[in-house]
Amino acid sequence: MARTASRDREKSRARGPRHSPRVATLPQHTQDAQDGHHPPHGTVRIKGGLRIKAQGDSGRSGLHPIQFCKIIWMSNSTLSRFVNILWPFVIAAIVIHYVREGQHVLKFSLAYVAMLPCANLVGFAGQELAKKIPHMLGVLVETTMGSVVEIILFLVLLLAHEPQYYVIQAAILGSILATMLLCLGLVFFTAGLRRKEALFDASISEVGSGLLLIAGLGLAIPSIFHRSLVGGELTPEALNEKTTSLSRIVAILLIIAYGVFVFFQMRTHHGIYDAVFEHDERRDEDGHKEIYREKLTLTECVVALAISIALVTFIAIALVNEIPYIVHEQGISDPFMGLILVPLVEKAAEHLTAIDEAWDNQINFALSHCIGSTIQTAMLNAPLVVLVAWGRGLPMDFSFEIFDIVMLLVAIVTVGNFLRDQKSDYLEGFLCIIVYAAIAVAAALYPNPPEVMAHH
Repeated sequence: MARTASRDREKSRARGPRHSPRVATLPQHTQDAQDGHHPPHGTVRIKGGLRIKAQGDSGRSGLHPIQFCKIIWMSNSTLSRFVNILWPFVIAAIVIHYVREGQHVLKFSLAYVAMLPCANLVGFAGQELAKKIPHMLGVLVETTMGSVVEIILFLVLLLAHEPQYYVIQAAILGSILATMLLCLGLVFFTAGLRRKEALFDASISEVGSGLLLIAGLGLAIPSIFHRSLVGGELTPEALNEKTTSLSRIVAILLIIAYGVFVFFQMRTHHGIYDAVFEHDERRDEDGHKEIYREKLTLTECVVALAISIALVTFIAIALVNEIPYIVHEQGISDPFMGLILVPLVEKAAEHLTAIDEAWDNQINFALSHCIGSTIQTAMLNAPLVVLVAWGRGLPMDFSFEIFDIVMLLVAIVTVGNFLRDQKSDYLEGFLCIIVYAAIAVAAALYPNPPEVMAHH
């Protein structure tokens, strides 16, 4: 009997550990993964010793113009291909900008639509580049490329002949709201159309929601400071000066916090994030198509980024030049322009990427794009604008309208509540979209502040 038991134990060891029939839906983070000691896989070595992931290897090198244009046109998702149909608007916007005087509504409309394919190309080139590098660095590169349009628009608004401070302030918060409510809502809704529930990892949701709250409070501090002292002993000039100084200090602190966050993701805890994203890649429902899809070479990625960023800069200048005419002549308020219209076009590429990933069952990738883009706007892009303005001697600050800052904080609390249970469905996504629509209607009805009316 003892001999039989011994044989049974040997058979059991030979078969290996028994597994539960229930399939794990999320990766388990072992200590090795946390320390970043899991072995690299899926990479190929190319000239110069550079390691490129197999998913991003094009099998080519250099620049091939015809293939380059074909790959860009086909893109990597149906949504991106639809946006590529709008490329004729880019040509039209450039031509009309130079050959027609006046026609401000036409120029604004063409530039607004033309920004979509240009931003889409920035996002696509960023995705192609991200596929060639490690997971966490790739997500950071994609998020940064998605924010290029936003940074350019902010700087063009700031460095215009007449800086549009209120539009910039509204666009900062509007960008956060658009990504946090509209984009995240579309991600949840899209994922919910194909499965009852989408499960995401705590390392993405908990860290992200906590940082969102910190960033929101950081942006709110100068506004609360300013509103609390209005009508007090300080003169308006002295109060504005103190608010501007406080905003610059807060901007520096937010950038430091963002740097620590990036270090946390890239160095000390990158194993956790790599495990999550590798799990997402394995359950990508279009993964087999992605393997055989033609890809850009490293050189072509750089060329695509250079072309798209140049086009985005030109279109942004044309767009910003028409904003005063649209606000003054067409009755569109600065709150609606800054809080809704500008953010929708500047974040288009990021939104398309996240929605496509949600459809392909890569919910952690989609969530990291939404949350990462929001954090980057609040803790890097917005502070950079304040610091650039400081360097130029411009009085840009974080003294937002109470309406804007309250909407931001309420949205952060709402989204944090949805992220707490680490799962989503189409109902939660629909509710986020409804909240964003309500804010858009309120912004459309919100009158211009007195100082903006005086400026106009």
